[in-house]
Amino acid sequence: MKNYSLKLKIILIFTFCLLASSASATTVSLYLSPSSANYIIDSTFSVVVRINSVGVSVNAAEGTLVFNPDELQLVNVSKSNSIFSLWTTEPTFSNSSGNIFFAGGTPTNFVGNAGKVITITFRAKITALAQVNFSSGSILAADGRGTNILGSMRGGNYNLSAQVITPSDEEPPVTPYQAPAAPVISSATHSDENKWYSNINPEFIWKLPSDVTEVSLLFHKKPTGDPGSISDGLMESKKFEDVKDGIWYFHIKFRNEYGWGKITHRKVLIDTQPPKPFEIEKVQREDPTDPQPVLIFETADELSGVEYYRVRINNEEGIRVDKKDGCCKTKPYRLMSQAPGLHQIEVKAFDRAGNFSKATTEIEILPIETPTITKFPKSLGLDQNLILKGESLPDVRIKVFIQKEKRELAVSKVKSNEYGEWLFISGESLDKGDYQVWVQAQDERGALSLTSPKISFWVTLSPILRFGKIVIDYVSIMITLIVLIIGAAVIIFYGWYRISKWQKRLRRETKEATQTVAKSFRSLREEIQEEIEKLDKKPGLSKREQQIRDKLQKAIDSSEELIEKEIKDIKKELE
Repeated sequence: MKNYSLKLKIILIFTFCLLASSASATTVSLYLSPSSANYIIDSTFSVVVRINSVGVSVNAAEGTLVFNPDELQLVNVSKSNSIFSLWTTEPTFSNSSGNIFFAGGTPTNFVGNAGKVITITFRAKITALAQVNFSSGSILAADGRGTNILGSMRGGNYNLSAQVITPSDEEPPVTPYQAPAAPVISSATHSDENKWYSNINPEFIWKLPSDVTEVSLLFHKKPTGDPGSISDGLMESKKFEDVKDGIWYFHIKFRNEYGWGKITHRKVLIDTQPPKPFEIEKVQREDPTDPQPVLIFETADELSGVEYYRVRINNEEGIRVDKKDGCCKTKPYRLMSQAPGLHQIEVKAFDRAGNFSKATTEIEILPIETPTITKFPKSLGLDQNLILKGESLPDVRIKVFIQKEKRELAVSKVKSNEYGEWLFISGESLDKGDYQVWVQAQDERGALSLTSPKISFWVTLSPILRFGKIVIDYVSIMITLIVLIIGAAVIIFYGWYRISKWQKRLRRETKEATQTVAKSFRSLREEIQEEIEKLDKKPGLSKREQQIRDKLQKAIDSSEELIEKEIKDIKKELE
């Protein structure tokens, strides 16, 4: 009986330990702290990944977190003060795919309910209820076998909004259960309550729920406050004009049949004054040819503060220099390399509201020694390379500029030796035409010389090629001339042939026409003559008949003479 009782006790103890171990395994967790909170758009906030081991010793953990990159931007992942000192994989993240991965451990064991693994810093991007969740994870027990005892994973929900309702220092009035919610405010003139503006006429808009009957407003410099129970009317916008510089707050609440609702407090930052006037100090240079002068400038802005400077040289586009980079009193500003000559410098100081003040000065950069071209060609053949020799300062770069008939420049570089001698040989032969060449020196600091005088030369054919070209041109001209002469002769012969053929045909046709006219006229004459003879045989002609007879005789005689004359003229022309 005693043995049976002992066995029963052993079984009960084993079962209890097993259940306890199982219960512990189901509650060991990875979680985010805080698990929920409210944050302003464009602000940053931190979330800590923690371990609750529920009294069990652990020595390693890993996990993957996911988030929406449209809502959150991951700024940093920190291992500071972590319970882990060994990292099999350094914490990594991707803002494009929206994930974070970590895997670490410790040579000693950890037991606790809030062990810090990593700290994650996010930036709120848009209005949203952003979620950060675990997609996978594990927690390994310090049991020598690396047993995964993770029981649960808890992410976080974070409310991102354009403004945060700041609690009042005073005791807030008790609002009825169904009173209106705090108004949601927006502004086209001052859209970001944490940004400074130079606009002195802020305007706010909101939507009125259907049950709202009254609106109460207050605009002053107190961060918190109650607009009171006196209605300002039923409106959906409000514009304030000629507001003075400073930090202001717009307070608003709604009322319905159940009473006044919660208050929205909206901050407004206004700054219309530019930064204080300032001057540009030029640091003394030992070498006036130094192409990068150093400038010192700094000013202050009493309200919004100086955000950045913009440095402009001559008429070039300005360069932005951020104040946060340490410029420009304790860390003087060095200009980019400048060409020799007098340069106009303008520096504008901008505050956070966009106001600016400016200062101007002049700097002069002297040139280094100008190089000379000592050997150059007057002309080149098409098959020859350009060779130039010259003198300059030792160990400087020589820029060689080659330009053909005011077209695009070709720039090459060579280096002078320790004696100041330099040699340039073009890599390819040049095309035919007129050229100009000149040079300029540049030392290792970037300092430039003036350009040397321009030298002109031309590229043409070599003498042998020119003679061959002349011969070819002469033969081509002669062949062309012979072809033209033969062509003209053919045209003339063809024209003469066509004219002769035409004359023959004309003579033939004229002869036929003459014969036809003569034959026709003879027939006509015979008929008229018969009529005249009939009249002559008729006794006792009247005066009228006698006149007709004479006219016919006269007409036929005249016509015969005229036709004979014309036929003679035609034959004469044809001959």
